[in-house]
Amino acid sequence: MLHLDDLLRQMIDLGGSDLHLCSTMTPKIRLHGNLVPLPDREPISSDEMLRILEEVAPAVRWEWYLKNWDMDYAYEIKGLARFRVNYLNNYYGPAAVMRVIPTKIMSIDDLHLPSILRSICENKNGLVLVTGPTGSGKSTTLAAMIDYINDTQDKHVITIEDPIEFVHPNKHSIIVQREVGPDTKSFGAALRGAMRADPDIILVGEMRDQETINLALTCATMGILVFGTLHTNNAPKTIDRIIDSFPSDQQPQIRAMLAQSLTAVVSQLLCRTVNGKGRVACHEVLLRNEGLPATIREGAIANIRSIIEQSSGVGMQSMDNTLMKLFKDGKITSLEAYMKSLNKVEFEKILTPEDRDTLRG
Repeated sequence: MLHLDDLLRQMIDLGGSDLHLCSTMTPKIRLHGNLVPLPDREPISSDEMLRILEEVAPAVRWEWYLKNWDMDYAYEIKGLARFRVNYLNNYYGPAAVMRVIPTKIMSIDDLHLPSILRSICENKNGLVLVTGPTGSGKSTTLAAMIDYINDTQDKHVITIEDPIEFVHPNKHSIIVQREVGPDTKSFGAALRGAMRADPDIILVGEMRDQETINLALTCATMGILVFGTLHTNNAPKTIDRIIDSFPSDQQPQIRAMLAQSLTAVVSQLLCRTVNGKGRVACHEVLLRNEGLPATIREGAIANIRSIIEQSSGVGMQSMDNTLMKLFKDGKITSLEAYMKSLNKVEFEKILTPEDRDTLRG
């Protein structure tokens, strides 16, 4: 009889990052960025899929799934790994995606993150956003930053997550982790509660709606250091996304709050390595400087690119410059750099004839 744990163990053995299950189809895993079938596995019927998903789900969560056909939670195989789980339903029947959460929290050094992230963690207040598309490692980067704080500072840290991914032990800091569902009704409710809990730092797992964004900005302007995530690819798009989340009559107030509180934006993309057998992170970093608040208040978001380019000496870096460095260091191909770049004209110069044929083809 098929068990979900067997599929997850097989994925881990092969080095996969995500298990994709869809009724009537063969299980697949994401391996070095590509979806590939699990070897020696047959398609799973919808009835069988329902059975194997129910087998591991908490009873309360399973009831929620049957009512809503969407559900998130964290699952753990003792001694192996934790997984971020999403159950859904589609045309073919029940389906699920399960992402590996590393058991060990990797450090800023382990992940080869920009060293300026340590300085960002030293801020006493403000809003720090870690952004990127789904699967780009935002949660892993945030976990490393919280772990650095935990190692070096005596702080009260409250995290609000859906679900809890990395479990932080208390070291120098007190870390309270709350999961939407079991521990609190919503991000908004948890943020309101956190304001009254004497926090130094609040981590918001996902700023997905107006209420959450507004409350996060409010906390940041109250003297709390707030970390949050958004699904945007670079700093200008991040600022636009926050402002555009609100009706036009509220946007001037949001611009003012963001101008007052925004401390840093760290955008992250994952690129395939030259050998195609791994991925490397590429970062853009925007830091608060004298010109940033006025730029945000005036809506001159196009100027943010200039702020980053002119401030590389203080730790800022653009995504395109980082991509070019990765290419020149032999870590990614010219085609990968071109595909992820913003300024396509500049990156066309490094394309090979084979790259151009691929793009045409």
